[in-house]
Amino acid sequence: MDVSIAKAIQAGAEKLRAVGVTEPRLEASLLLSHTIGRDRAFLIAHDDQALSQEQSQIFAAFVSRRASGEPLQYITGHQEFFKLDFEVTPDVLVPRPETELIVEAVLELFPKDAEFSFADVGTGSGCIAISILDVRPRSRAIAIDQSERALRVAGKNAERNGVIDRLRLVHADLFHGLPEPGVFNLIVSNPPYVPNGELKSLQREVQREPPAALAGGADGLDVIRRLMDEAPQHLHANGYLVFEFGINQDDAITELASERVWDPVEVRRDLQQIPRMIILRKK
Repeated sequence: MDVSIAKAIQAGAEKLRAVGVTEPRLEASLLLSHTIGRDRAFLIAHDDQALSQEQSQIFAAFVSRRASGEPLQYITGHQEFFKLDFEVTPDVLVPRPETELIVEAVLELFPKDAEFSFADVGTGSGCIAISILDVRPRSRAIAIDQSERALRVAGKNAERNGVIDRLRLVHADLFHGLPEPGVFNLIVSNPPYVPNGELKSLQREVQREPPAALAGGADGLDVIRRLMDEAPQHLHANGYLVFEFGINQDDAITELASERVWDPVEVRRDLQQIPRMIILRKK
């Protein structure tokens, strides 16, 4: 029996709703759009069109994967971030809207015609570095990650978005093995910051993301401590360190910022008004 686009979306949404997916109809539509290679406008305009048997089977498999807790972006292989399209695989974190705060802050710190160099520590998909390079055409960057698989994803995304000629990919643990000190005007990072004891309480979708990109030690600050300690030697005077952090970590991070080294500029909140990102300036 033929199944129409409308009925397929309805059935998929019901299955996703039953397992607690927050926006089941939207996600069912996105999965069907991915299945047939058409945008959501096409689905709306042709909701009575029948799916082929193969399309129905593929869509059902996608819905089952999503219902089992696999992130939507790992199934479709894509996620939009700062108006760009990024390939996403299980080797990298899924780019999130709150991380766009880092890019927005950098655009305020460095005018459009500014020439500057920066490092993205723990680049993952490359979404932060690539977004900055895209809107600041005179900037150059080094993207660092300890995962070679993540770096391959970042490289593909840099090529996809036309900035690969201004980006160098480096396999390293934070700054280990980088060039001589004091070469950057800016360092950005979305480091691991989830306390180890809270990993099992994360949403099931998040638990499917790379543990090394999430786990931040007993208090979630292990990597952040290293970042704040090691970053100054790689920054020019008056250079900036901008990074994301977790819920209720702002006070501890502010205390970690040595007054001898850093001028705290600002802690910014996300759309839920949760302190989420800090801007520090090297003295």
